[in-house]
Amino acid sequence: MPSKGWFNLESAGGMIPETQFFEGDSAFKFLGLTRTQRLYGFVGCLIIGFALSLLGSILLFLGQLGSFAVLYTIGILVSLVGTGFVIGFASQIKLMFKPVRIIATVVFLGSVGLVFVGAFVLKNEILCIIFVIVEYLAYIWYNLSYIPYARSAVLKLVGMN
Repeated sequence: MPSKGWFNLESAGGMIPETQFFEGDSAFKFLGLTRTQRLYGFVGCLIIGFALSLLGSILLFLGQLGSFAVLYTIGILVSLVGTGFVIGFASQIKLMFKPVRIIATVVFLGSVGLVFVGAFVLKNEILCIIFVIVEYLAYIWYNLSYIPYARSAVLKLVGMN
C-alpha cells in the first residue's frame, strides 16, 4: 500500500518534474528503488555521514587523533556517496570535474589526503583541524555549485562580491 505522507513523491504523479537529479540511472537501479526510496537513501547517507563526523570530532577532544581523522573523513565521504542514490556514481564523477566545480573538488580531495597526513604522518592536531576546516569549506563550496546563484549569494553575504 503506497504511503500517503507529505513526502510521497510517487503520489504527486506528473507534478514533480524529472530533474537532472532523477534523470538516467542511479547507481542503485538494480535494486528497483522508487524516487522516494532513493531520496531516503540520500538523506540517510547524509545523516550517517554527519553522525560519523560528529563521533570523530568527539574522539578528537578525547585525544584520539587517528580515530578522528578516519571517522570524520569517512563521514564526509559517506555523505558524498549518498548522491549515488540520486544521480549515480558515474554522473557524480562527471559532475565533480566540470569546470564550475573542479577547484572545489581538487581542494576537497586534497584536503582529505592532508587530514590523514596531519593525523598519521605529522601527528599534529592543529594542522589536522586546519585541514578538516579546509575540507569542510571545500565540501560546502562544492555543494553550493549545484544551487543556482548560491555561490554568488554567499560571496555577497560575506562582502566579497
